[in-house]
Amino acid sequence: MSRRLSLPAASPVTVTLSPGRGGGGSPGDGVVRRGSALTSPVPRHSIGSSSSTATLQVSPVRRSGGSRYLGASRDADASAEFVHYTVHIPPTPDRNAASTDAPPPPVAASEEDRPQRSHVSATIFTGGLNCATRGHVLSSSVDGGGARPAASLNMCCKMRGCDMPAFLDAGRPPCDCGFMICQECYMDCLAAAAGNGNCPGCKEAYSAGSDTDDADSADEDEDVSSSEERDQMPMTSMAKQRFSMVHSIKMPTPSGNGKPGEFDHARWLFETKGTYGYGNALWPKNNGHGAAAAGATSGFVGIEEPPNFGARCRRPLTRKTSVSQAILSPYRMLIAIRLVALGFFLAWRIRHPNPEAMWLWALSVTCEVWFALSWLLDSLPKLCPVTRACDLAVLADRFESPNARNPKGRSDLPGIDVFVSTADPDKEPPLVTANTVLSILAADYPVEKLACYVSDDGGALLSFEALAETASFARVWVPFCRKHGVEPRSPEAYFGQKRDFLKNKVRLDFVRERRKVKREYDEFKVRVNSLPEAIRRRSDAYNAGEELRARRRQQEDAMAAAGASLGTTVRLEETAAVKATWMSDGSQWPGTWLAGAPDHSRGDHAGIIQAMLAPPTSEPVLGGEPGELIDTTGVDIRLPMLVYVSREKRPGYDHNKKAGAMNALVRTSAIMSNGPFILNLDCDHYVHNSAALREGMCFMLDRGGDRVCYVQFPQRFEGIDPNDRYANHNLVFFDVAMRAMDGLQGPMYVGTGCVFRRTALYGFSPPRATEHHGWLGRRKIKLFLRRKPTMGKKTDRENNNEHEVMLPPIEDDDHNQLGDIESSALMPKRFGGSATFVSSIPVAEYQGRLLQDMPGVHHGRPAGALAVPREPLDADTVSEAIGVISCFYEDKTEWGRRIGWIYGSVTEDVVTGYRMHNRGWRSVYCAATTARRDAFRGTAPINLTDRLHQVLRWATGSVEIFFSRNNAIFASPRMKLLQRVAYFNVGMYPFTSVFLLVYCVLPAVSLFTGKFIVSHLNATFLVFLLVITITLCLLALLEIKWSGITLHEWWRNEQFWVIGGTSAHPAAVLQGLLKVVAGVDISFTLTSKPGGADDGDDDSFAELYEVRWSFLMVPPVTIMMVNALAMAVATARTLYSEFPQWSKLLGGAFFSFWVLCHLYPFAKGLLGRRGRVPTIVFVWSGLICMILSLLWVYISPPAGVREGIGGFSFP
Repeated sequence: MSRRLSLPAASPVTVTLSPGRGGGGSPGDGVVRRGSALTSPVPRHSIGSSSSTATLQVSPVRRSGGSRYLGASRDADASAEFVHYTVHIPPTPDRNAASTDAPPPPVAASEEDRPQRSHVSATIFTGGLNCATRGHVLSSSVDGGGARPAASLNMCCKMRGCDMPAFLDAGRPPCDCGFMICQECYMDCLAAAAGNGNCPGCKEAYSAGSDTDDADSADEDEDVSSSEERDQMPMTSMAKQRFSMVHSIKMPTPSGNGKPGEFDHARWLFETKGTYGYGNALWPKNNGHGAAAAGATSGFVGIEEPPNFGARCRRPLTRKTSVSQAILSPYRMLIAIRLVALGFFLAWRIRHPNPEAMWLWALSVTCEVWFALSWLLDSLPKLCPVTRACDLAVLADRFESPNARNPKGRSDLPGIDVFVSTADPDKEPPLVTANTVLSILAADYPVEKLACYVSDDGGALLSFEALAETASFARVWVPFCRKHGVEPRSPEAYFGQKRDFLKNKVRLDFVRERRKVKREYDEFKVRVNSLPEAIRRRSDAYNAGEELRARRRQQEDAMAAAGASLGTTVRLEETAAVKATWMSDGSQWPGTWLAGAPDHSRGDHAGIIQAMLAPPTSEPVLGGEPGELIDTTGVDIRLPMLVYVSREKRPGYDHNKKAGAMNALVRTSAIMSNGPFILNLDCDHYVHNSAALREGMCFMLDRGGDRVCYVQFPQRFEGIDPNDRYANHNLVFFDVAMRAMDGLQGPMYVGTGCVFRRTALYGFSPPRATEHHGWLGRRKIKLFLRRKPTMGKKTDRENNNEHEVMLPPIEDDDHNQLGDIESSALMPKRFGGSATFVSSIPVAEYQGRLLQDMPGVHHGRPAGALAVPREPLDADTVSEAIGVISCFYEDKTEWGRRIGWIYGSVTEDVVTGYRMHNRGWRSVYCAATTARRDAFRGTAPINLTDRLHQVLRWATGSVEIFFSRNNAIFASPRMKLLQRVAYFNVGMYPFTSVFLLVYCVLPAVSLFTGKFIVSHLNATFLVFLLVITITLCLLALLEIKWSGITLHEWWRNEQFWVIGGTSAHPAAVLQGLLKVVAGVDISFTLTSKPGGADDGDDDSFAELYEVRWSFLMVPPVTIMMVNALAMAVATARTLYSEFPQWSKLLGGAFFSFWVLCHLYPFAKGLLGRRGRVPTIVFVWSGLICMILSLLWVYISPPAGVREGIGGFSFP
């Protein structure tokens, strides 16, 4: 069996490969010894009869460039036969280059020196400002479980029912497969088959070198002493599959000059019946790790031509397809036609004013010019929409199949750290967060490469204990998902779906096990729902006990004081009892208490880190133990690491809301797991497609993926009413605008469902960038921020590798590159004082690189570099993580200004994505999935008030962006022109609401006054209006065609654009101006998340019909009332007029009807389920209508009414 040789760079290691017995080794002995020889575990065959030993000594050499070379040297024995070659081992994060004069590390640590993972997972770590970091060992570990106490240690016997320490022979297990077994079980296996027992792990016979008795090994060596006898020794099937089966031969006699003679390839092929293969090795059939095919006719039995590894490297992981030209060309042509029509229309409107109502004409023309500009900014980025798809089969073949550098076929995929953020368990139910976490733990991604971090910004004990219950239920849910391949892997969504769950299920035990897991999930929900009451009762009981003990101590002190004062009366002072919140083990909760107290309130508590699930082992752990809820025989029961994090909060510090919490998770994860990629999810967005993480990796690891800063997935929602009254799906944005931006420089970041490259979050620049100069950015300048390797001599390439920069250069705010020395000096200033965190940055950058054997990749990593186990998690690591989540860590650093999520805006997501694009990074939009399933699904507010407040928060953030340095006007040349237009439109669209308000009132004013925006309706005006309307409708149809949305969804989006533009957007403009001009801070409340649909269909959309008063409702209601009243007044006046002017009535009535149609969903929402509208809505709306009517009467009194006689006048 193949074994990865761990060669620490701190000491020279001599490794000797011997084809025969000698040098202190025996055939079959594959033990790595320091200072001794390493003999091959596979006996080699030789043509000649000579048994002389051919040795190859390999020594690591320290190079200044960071690379390590193993050079072959001649043995002292001149008669030895050898092959002259050089092996190059590049540096990897787990094998860094170091000086050779350092003392060698010990071969094997004792059991006491090994870090105990179970202790870490059972300990809650706290710390912060002016307090020491403490580790409190809980009485009952969440990570543990009595069934398998030593499973996480990976150093105990893996035989069923045995937990004895593993038996190691010179630092390695008895079998080459690495199966841990104790000495007693090992002797039982040998005794069961008369000394030739099979390994329980690989089912192969134990090799001769596995015996512990050296004398027995020597006896076996004597039995096989000659090369002829060794030729007849059969190889195990595992050795045939994973080792080179090219038999050793004797080299011809050296010539007189001391050089070996010419190798006779024909003789070698004839006598060994060998074939040429990859690396002069025979390749077994079935992709290198299956059984030999029967009936093979050529070469060895079961041997075929090796796979074409070059073709494997060239197969793309992703593909990009443009929209069909049959749709895109007419779409672009219609945009040009409408643009020309708008230009002629506005020119005609300006040249033909209305002398009877100049003010009405001026207002209308101003609004129309602004609307034309807004439409142009919205349409230009939609000229190049694209569609992307990925190939998961190529990803598995490239990163998870056996190859020369990864013979075991371990996963070579990079690690992913998943962030889940929550802040208030009252508005974000813990059961919703639990379902999100369960879907992450059950995702289809290598278990050892996945880690989940839950940020509880409120520090609530309810969230902590709910997460502990989630970790316990995950031991049942995750194996069930892996065994039966269920989708989706959120239990609430899976058990609540209304479709045939037996479709494509063939296992006979599926129904029975599904019923058991469903019952277990129901009990889990009951336990989580009962946690608030349980915590309250427990805290009351402990507080009562503490109060009684305090009174008893107070009475004893009083009695002692009275005895000392000889009968004088001592008055007892009543002390207020502290109402603490208590954990289940009888200790006080270090976070927020139910009754706020100093150091235990929402804005004042210590930092907390708890590893709910310890990091898993690198080898699969198969279930099948008796007593389990479901049969997990043959199922990997490992779980990804799960960590609870609550950052420290203290008064007087700005904690920066969600952005600050996400940056705290970035630093914590860098120290504990350091995955090179980060996926962030809201607490109500669960993984709907278990392969979504793999799809994101396809874009990151494909050719050109080193320039991708993040992969954005579309937001999909469930629990929305079938009519989508308030356009909660927002498909026009996610399926039209985002796909169009994907054809430019990439979509913007929308806050959730996004896979980040960690180094991009750290503020580094991409390896390559393009600057756009000249008119419309037509002149492009390529920037290579990393030095290309020299294409000259080999020595030149080696010297160039010595000076290779591992990280992209750090740039200042003006995009000027800093030198290596200056960058190194600024690292602590930029990232903080944690040396562990700073040292993790180059490791994350290296692990996120592309494979170096891909075409066009100059700075990649070798294949198999990440197929190594992670370092165990110890208490020192968690203590360091406590320090980086303190409230003062970000002081005098660039966190929030250049690094991580950017501070200073309500919409920190858009600003963070803009900064990355401004540095030259690209992003990718992954809308189409391979399984035709949404990657993530979440919930959206279906209540009108909640929806308006959500839009208000987004619009306010856009206004902040417009008045800041993040405005796209100040973008760098590395951002494309149309990408600038898209970002500029993001900051400008709220200001359209001011003109929309005016334009919605103009039809009513026109009907009241009897005047129109034009002097008379002539043919020119109607033709222009007709062309503009028809082109708009055709553009909408083509957008529907290439985006895949429906006409109903497009119309809902248009309706809510008017609703939001007349309610939330004007308020956002006002708040943004107050913040910019007067410095008034803006605060928002969290959007309430529904706790899940009820069993009854009648109450599933109960929130849709709830009417909650908000001042945002006043402007739309006023507009509706004014337009309805104006239509009635104008109709009556025209009918009873001696000279009716039907053209003006039709013109004003058409625009008023257009306004009312767009506001219809708003009116329907105000009526509620039973038609009840809050009285305050009518009061405010009626008052505003009266004021506007009186103001109009004062400005334009009716004809025939003299001032002061029978008329109304203001004092």
